[in-house]
Amino acid sequence: MSATHLTGPAGEEDLARKAYALRERLHSLGRLLVAYSGGVDSAFLAWSAHRELGGNMLAILADSPSLARWHMREAVAFAEEQGIPLSVIHTNEIERPEYVRNEAARCYHCKDELFTLMEAHRVRCGFDAIAYGVNVDDLGDYRPGQEAARLHRVAAPLLDAGLTKNDIRQLAAQADLRVWDKPASACLSSRIEYGRPVTRESLLAVEQGEDALRQLGFRQVRVRHHGEIVRIEIAREELPKALTLEMAAEFTRIFKTLGFSYVTLDLQGYRSGSMNVVLPVHALKTPSR
Repeated sequence: MSATHLTGPAGEEDLARKAYALRERLHSLGRLLVAYSGGVDSAFLAWSAHRELGGNMLAILADSPSLARWHMREAVAFAEEQGIPLSVIHTNEIERPEYVRNEAARCYHCKDELFTLMEAHRVRCGFDAIAYGVNVDDLGDYRPGQEAARLHRVAAPLLDAGLTKNDIRQLAAQADLRVWDKPASACLSSRIEYGRPVTRESLLAVEQGEDALRQLGFRQVRVRHHGEIVRIEIAREELPKALTLEMAAEFTRIFKTLGFSYVTLDLQGYRSGSMNVVLPVHALKTPSR
């Protein structure tokens, strides 16, 4: 993708206005904890907060079995490169029965665990607020974690500034942040079909499968776990490379070794939130306190 999608003075002025709004919002929050995963949104938010607040911010990276090891290494490396203060905490959402059941609101329970621990850290260390990296585009999908953020009164500076995903990528590119074009990457649990329990074994199978696909040269991938069946999603622009008999044999070898009985390639290609399309309307509700 291009880092210069916006052209002309109107587009540049709009982006500059949003960037200014973000800076103002960050300063209004005081001493700040930032929920940080290493994805482009949270990385840009952490970088922006550090640039504006200096030592009055701290990025918090949650480590758990649902965080891929390569993703954690990348997140830590980016923080070190940019001099962003970082603390790693261990979350235990996998010990919560309501999370393990993997119903539609699973993400709520994950974020509730994260924000509960971050709130304790905020009080203990004298910070004023907590922020996370939700943006305008995130409002268009089913994201129960946003309800957890609302209940915990977590700030959303990128959203408050009116920033879209494309805006964030452009601002990150302008700042020469190497994560500007990093593919989207949700937690490993999001790859497991709803209703199938989240286990350490299933998370490991997904992680190892995606690692193997990246080693084959694919960049944007998802390994969707449907029990005996694995459904592989690969970005549409990369599908021609996947649609060969040789690659089919390689996929079969990899995923049979990981314990799947049937190996499938999704011909629609990668799309964010594809597990949500099977949810009935009544399931699209999040717990409330």
